[in-house]
Amino acid sequence: MRPSILRRLLRRVASTAVLGLVAATLSTVGATQPAAAAGGLQQVTGFGTNPGNLQMYEYAPADLPAGAPLVIALHGCTQTANDYYTNSGWPKYADLWKFAVVFPQTTSANNSLSCFGWFDPAEDTRGKGEAASIVQMVEHAKQQYGSDGRRVYVTGLSAGGGMTADLLAAYPDVFAGGSVASGLPAQCATSQAAASGCQTGPQKLTPAQWGAKVRAGFPGYTGPWPRVAIWQGTSDYTVYPANATALRDQWTDVWGIGQTPSSTDTLPGNTTRSVYNDASGKPAVETYSVSGMGHGLAVSPGSGTDRCGSTAAYFLNSICSSYYTGVFWGLDQGTPGGENPLPAPSGLTVTGVTGTSAALSWSAVTGASSYAVYRNGTEVGRPTSTAFTDTGLSAGTAYRYTVAAVDGSGAAGTVSAAVTATTTGGTGGGACYTATNYAQVAAGRAHTTGGYVYANGSEQNMGLYNVFVTHTLRESPAGYFVIADTGCTA
Repeated sequence: MRPSILRRLLRRVASTAVLGLVAATLSTVGATQPAAAAGGLQQVTGFGTNPGNLQMYEYAPADLPAGAPLVIALHGCTQTANDYYTNSGWPKYADLWKFAVVFPQTTSANNSLSCFGWFDPAEDTRGKGEAASIVQMVEHAKQQYGSDGRRVYVTGLSAGGGMTADLLAAYPDVFAGGSVASGLPAQCATSQAAASGCQTGPQKLTPAQWGAKVRAGFPGYTGPWPRVAIWQGTSDYTVYPANATALRDQWTDVWGIGQTPSSTDTLPGNTTRSVYNDASGKPAVETYSVSGMGHGLAVSPGSGTDRCGSTAAYFLNSICSSYYTGVFWGLDQGTPGGENPLPAPSGLTVTGVTGTSAALSWSAVTGASSYAVYRNGTEVGRPTSTAFTDTGLSAGTAYRYTVAAVDGSGAAGTVSAAVTATTTGGTGGGACYTATNYAQVAAGRAHTTGGYVYANGSEQNMGLYNVFVTHTLRESPAGYFVIADTGCTA
């Protein structure tokens, strides 16, 4: 028997502890091959020698111009290319900003949980296995669509995130940027036995030691290095937040910059963004810490430009990570006004509410002719002043607002941080409930997955399913619950 075949057989029967990247929690989820989505996701065969035994799926807008960017999007364990296509939000931005997306897929033929082999040097290093197959997909797509080889990016969730980091290390000459969501630092594990240890607590290495693992991926390479976004939920107990810290240390060291952020700001979904600039002042590494989010890809369903995706297993409602990642990479610069978009207005504040209205104000932006106001991602007004009152609202309901400056051509700039306005009165929402996790589930305000409790609607992780953990949940709107332990006013 050939060694490569033997190795794959061994991997199939190995312990599912390989990747707790969903192992215990997805026992009911299948790892079947997806059918091509009608008019959307399409399978490609014959893209190369395919040493990693992967499948290639792709999506591209019908009017894709030559010289457009290319994004590679890697699913997590037990997921499929179609899951990622359907829920991640990337097709929306492919249509909006004009680029092609390739969705590689591994299957149970490679790994019993359909995980990419981020822990296997035979799969995740330069010229080997799955990594080589993915790069062959890149080359095929570049030929097919005339994609700009200087603007090829890779992103992935969980095991796909671990493989993303490995690809950036092994092929910095191929990828201009990457985004690791709930994933692992490059070359954190080099054996299946070491994989679980990385997930719960990667080695305590110095930034230089982490950076050395990247530099060893393509010896002699001197740059430029990929620009890296790192997404992590603070309540992720599958791939622990320590991995995000290790990723930050790893890639800031590769860039030769410190671990103190150049700036920090707050984004929607209780997300804190920390930016690490290169020597020219341009962001090289960005971390996005999503407070209370568990293990998964951050999405935020809605019609606004900064809203995307749909909620499903391991697609969690908080913030559209695909939007912010695309902006970080500069994918939005192909849109009208995108090359020099107006900055986001600062100081967005709720100045008053009634039972049917919410009043807002913000600071002026130089060059703005008007402002676009978004309620829950949908534009509701374009005032020329820096104040707006939204009317016709429901009583006792929470609404999320953002605002963007609009230039003379009508193009909206960068969207501001969000604020929440809760109208007064009403009986259909706003109530507060303090109870044990067990009682919250029994009352229908939360649900369990893999031994943990998640609030209905917000999907915030509330901890273990037992009577020893107590939380306060606030309901607004009806059926949508958020953790409100620090204070809850009905």
